[in-house]
Order: sequence, then structure tokens, then C-alpha cells
Amino acid sequence: MKKMKQILALTGALLLFSMYAATLVLALIGSDRALTLLKAAIVCTVIVPVFLYAYILVYRVLKKDSSDGE
Repeated sequence: MKKMKQILALTGALLLFSMYAATLVLALIGSDRALTLLKAAIVCTVIVPVFLYAYILVYRVLKKDSSDGE
């Protein structure tokens, strides 16, 4: 289980890094299409970590409830 958590954490970190890199690259490109993609990248850069945090909170609450019954 610990190994799986490490793999998921590494995958999440790589995903966040790639979103930050995409945001930087798209900010430097000056085309109209790049502006649309930049807006999407900025939204994803904010939304994905918020969803991951919410998922972790829900998981902790559900795990705590299931361990209390044992």
C-alpha cells in the first residue's frame, strides 16, 4: 500500500509540474489559440490540486469511519 501511495504521489507531482510547464510555455507563445489553451491550463493548475485535496479529505474521513467500527 505504501508503494502505491508513493507512485500516486509521484504521478501527481509530475502532472502538476507538466501543467506549470505548459502554462509557462503557453504564456510565452503569442497566438490566439495559445491564449485559449493558456486559460485552460491556468484553470487546470488551480482546479486539479483542489480536487486532489478534497479527495484526500474525503478519503481520510471515510477511512476513519471504517476503522472505528473494527
